[in-house]
Amino acid sequence: QVQLVESGGGLVQAGGSLRLSCAASGRTFNMYRMGWFRQAPGKEREFVAAVYWSSGRTFYADSGKGRFTISRDNTKNTLYLQMNNLKPEDTAVYYCAADPIGPGTYDYWGPGTQVTVSS
Repeated sequence: QVQLVESGGGLVQAGGSLRLSCAASGRTFNMYRMGWFRQAPGKEREFVAAVYWSSGRTFYADSGKGRFTISRDNTKNTLYLQMNNLKPEDTAVYYCAADPIGPGTYDYWGPGTQVTVSS
């Protein structure tokens, strides 16, 4: 089992920045990959970014390329998402997810943190 808790969401003006954190606990040894997803009102959940835990290799959705940076701290079992130049369309609930064994599906999800970007 893996437990995930996100933090760092909030209200920010367009052009501002936020840093989301996701603390992982439980079966985190040899984690395969972790990612960030988001869901806006009335829309389906969508992929934002992912990182392969051991190599550090990262992947991004086009919507966040050049603005978002995913990173991890292996010693703290913590995942981060630095979001810069935020836009109103980035407003969503952001979820942290873990795929401990891989490759496969993200089996564990956090409760989410709200990000609201005002214009």
